[in-house]
Amino acid sequence: MVNGMKTTSIVGAVLGAVFRVVTVVAVIYLIYQASEICYDYGYRVFTEPAMTSQDRARTVTVTVTSDMSPWDIGKLLESRGLVRDGKLFVMQYFLSEYLRDVGPGEFELNTSMTAEEIMAAMVQEKNEEDEEK
Repeated sequence: MVNGMKTTSIVGAVLGAVFRVVTVVAVIYLIYQASEICYDYGYRVFTEPAMTSQDRARTVTVTVTSDMSPWDIGKLLESRGLVRDGKLFVMQYFLSEYLRDVGPGEFELNTSMTAEEIMAAMVQEKNEEDEEK
């Protein structure tokens, strides 16, 4: 009986140690994967190129209404082929100097424009409308 209890406690200790090691390895792997994704997104916030080069560019008309959120604008631009990732555009918007300046209107945007150039064009259009009033 004493021998059986020793064996059981040894097996339990070994399984517990194996479980802890597997858990630590899994957590380290998940942290590594998450940090890789965050780094990639963070890098792209500041370096994302335009969708096409100048010689292959096309002009797209986009209408932004006053009730659209940055999230809605990002999805719209992505659906029209102006940005690769609408969520990334939202991050770029919140980190840009155009944070509160992008307004409603109808905009002629080009696929050779970067996200920053798109935001600048949307601000410029808004300012022109204000000057006309």
